[in-house]
Amino acid sequence: MAKKSTKKEKSMEETLWDSANKLRGSVEPSEYKHVVLGLIFLKFASDKFETRREELIAEGQDKFLEMKEFYNMKNVFFLPEHSRWSYIMQQAKQDDIALKIDTALHTIEKNNPALKGALPDNYFSRLGLDKSKLGALLDTINNIDTQKDKDQDIVGRVYEYFLSKFAIAEGKGKGEFYTPKTIVNLIAEMIEPYKGIIYDPACGSGGMFVQSMKFIEAHHGNTKEISIYGQEYTNTTYKLAKMNLAIRGISGNLGEKAANTFADDQHKDLKADYIMANPPFNQKDWRAENELLDDPRWRGYDVPPKSNANYGWILNIVSKLSENGVAGFLLANGALSGGGEEYKIRKTLIENNLVEAIVILPRSMFYTTDISVTLWILNKNKTHHIKTVGDQERVYRDREDEVLFMDLRQIGEPFEKKYIQFSEQHIQEVALTYHNWQQLDNEYENIPEYCASVTKEDIAKKDYSLVPSKYIEFVNRDENIDFDTKMASLQTEMSELLKAETQSKADLLNVFKELGFEIEL
Repeated sequence: MAKKSTKKEKSMEETLWDSANKLRGSVEPSEYKHVVLGLIFLKFASDKFETRREELIAEGQDKFLEMKEFYNMKNVFFLPEHSRWSYIMQQAKQDDIALKIDTALHTIEKNNPALKGALPDNYFSRLGLDKSKLGALLDTINNIDTQKDKDQDIVGRVYEYFLSKFAIAEGKGKGEFYTPKTIVNLIAEMIEPYKGIIYDPACGSGGMFVQSMKFIEAHHGNTKEISIYGQEYTNTTYKLAKMNLAIRGISGNLGEKAANTFADDQHKDLKADYIMANPPFNQKDWRAENELLDDPRWRGYDVPPKSNANYGWILNIVSKLSENGVAGFLLANGALSGGGEEYKIRKTLIENNLVEAIVILPRSMFYTTDISVTLWILNKNKTHHIKTVGDQERVYRDREDEVLFMDLRQIGEPFEKKYIQFSEQHIQEVALTYHNWQQLDNEYENIPEYCASVTKEDIAKKDYSLVPSKYIEFVNRDENIDFDTKMASLQTEMSELLKAETQSKADLLNVFKELGFEIEL
């Protein structure tokens, strides 16, 4: 009897990644991702173009085959002949194939204003990719049938998978263009960006926008009732975001160019209904000593310290919220309890009833850092009101003087060996807890080691700290121990132990030296 194979069959995304990764050679992941994702886009755009072209032929509209208007009207990019995937594959073994690909991408961008600034610019020629390796990569991507199952968003899946793999490959300090999908899903399920304007001031490769659209589709909403605005500082990442939106047919305003959100705000007068963001953590020297002191975004608050941009991001977000706006964004945990100007700004935010929820996430969720981070939810309208999401009408209770604290550090499942992610069930359970706390007719109760609803008065008694462990009950911990104080004590003890170890090594080396032996420890 033949032994049944238990080997898991690789997904299309995994097979493509394995194949493409073998071809990378000496090219850095930060460069290579633009090569691979540019080709995936080119294949996708060509497949859509050919499908529309066949439709025109079937309708007897042959005379309009080379008129871009008859493609754009169906949300299809027009591709001149030498920009089509079929032409590229015909030329795949030629010595100048890299130049032909660069020319194709440049021509597509030139013929489609919506793609302005979106596509890789001379990457293929500049990187000097091995001709045979590039040909093999083209053969690999040629196997993707992007039109096979439109409901499954095949090219979107591939793009998302490659973005995550590149973020992992680039590692600590470099993969900031990508926020792990399950964290973005959690933010979307909690703040429910259903209708109106969505803004992301540090949009990376555009993941927040993509998941917002998926949230709307999952709840049978109309994606045409959403407007997208974003900004991104790094030019190559700005291109990734524009390409990511284009692949999914999402129209968005990412500003005229890649630009610094603080120094060159591309959406100065914007008021957004939903803000979703994962800005860079703990940016130092984000402004000069005398810069942005009178910026209107800080009006009513202290000027954020130049030593750390965290509160600059918070106040930029606050300034962009509409009258009933809600924001969900990520920051390093240090922002929960900083002193100086940060303390004053945090106190004012709490007194102004803007802080709705503080959610601690597990460690090792990010590809760029293993620290635990915080999801902040700010809400311009925490008072009693009615909100419609999909076919649900919700009556919200007055939570103006309360903040919900949640600790998710015991939640999550391992993935890619060393990372943690949320399952769909985790996301739904956390979102349900939050929505039950918000709504008038739903039951909510504090749960030890998980969640606590805390009054503004009690937060004031803790000197406006937003560290969840100060408020959530921990049944296995001495309640008289202050977590921050204990951690500071442990750091001091560890420092002293390391000093003692260094001294012991020095003493031991001296003993051997006196005995006439030279050794290294």
